[in-house]
Amino acid sequence: MFFHWCTVWKPLKNTILKAMELLVPRVKGLKDKKKMHKQVLELVKYLCEQIKLLPENDARNLLRDSMFKAAYHGISEIVEQIMEKDPFLTTCADDKGWTIMHIAAHYRFENVFNLTYNMSDRKHLLSFCMDNEQNNLMHMCAILAPPNRLNLVPGAALQMQRELQWFNEIERFVPPSLKEYKNDMGQNPKMLFTEEHRELKAQGEKWMKDMANACSIATALIATVVFTAAFTVPGGVSSETGIPVFYGEPAFILFSTTNAISLFTSITSLMMFLSILTSRYAEGDFLHVLPKRLSFGLLSLFISITFMLVAFSAALYLVFHKKRLWFILPVAAFGWWPIASFVLLQFPLLREVVYSTYGPGIFGKKTDRMLY
Repeated sequence: MFFHWCTVWKPLKNTILKAMELLVPRVKGLKDKKKMHKQVLELVKYLCEQIKLLPENDARNLLRDSMFKAAYHGISEIVEQIMEKDPFLTTCADDKGWTIMHIAAHYRFENVFNLTYNMSDRKHLLSFCMDNEQNNLMHMCAILAPPNRLNLVPGAALQMQRELQWFNEIERFVPPSLKEYKNDMGQNPKMLFTEEHRELKAQGEKWMKDMANACSIATALIATVVFTAAFTVPGGVSSETGIPVFYGEPAFILFSTTNAISLFTSITSLMMFLSILTSRYAEGDFLHVLPKRLSFGLLSLFISITFMLVAFSAALYLVFHKKRLWFILPVAAFGWWPIASFVLLQFPLLREVVYSTYGPGIFGKKTDRMLY
């Protein structure tokens, strides 16, 4: 039975893959890139084996130059292959006194830095290395990232968060004695970080305040509308009992519930954005405090908009369902356009904030392969 299933599954799998390639051209592109990537790695492995056949000094110099070129371009796979062939090169430095970890910290190549998680205890030798100007790894990370690496993250506030994540990760890596170590300019890593990131911090503060101001206006308007709607219910109230005319109708219960949820979430969102505006904006606040408030505020705003539109659709149904039902359907359908607009315009930012704050992070052991 199992053999029969295997013989059926293999051609079926190939048929599905071919169909996907025809229907979605991008799938074929990804497949070709993956195949090319595998072939390049095989070529690099073969070249490393051939280089090792050369005289020791020639082979080591050639591998060393290749490793540093790969490190400067952030190609961790080549660095990994060379380190595996000659572990001695791990602690080698270039003309500026930079090891591969100095390069990774300066250019923010997390894929190169993550190789340390696959090393044995010898990786701690890298944490003591200094360059020609007596900069350790924390000094390298305290220098502002190059623009092409900094712009991988949208918004100055999230860029500041990424810089703090790098600085804290390197701080955990280096020994305590080097955390206050001063370079030839008389600066310790913290002093250098504050000086280098002063302008980015100011831009992040402005970005956060502009975002909070814009969203506060929207949340205040929503709170005003849904609060008013709670006391001007569709259909009005009975003049004799004071009870809403549509009391007990399922659509009225839906209207009341969603209107209340929209009110509470809009007020919550407003509080979050006001707390952003009144924050002290210290360096450390950009790491967790401000991104958490921004993500919670944007999420509350999205929920508030969604339930407000559901309440609006329920109110339309209560008023027109007996006479003009045809009128309700297109209006309710167009009522989802604001939600779609919010998802298209703001959801990418919300996703980025949530992932960078609550996600697994860019650091850590990515494979189980040990280098040495």
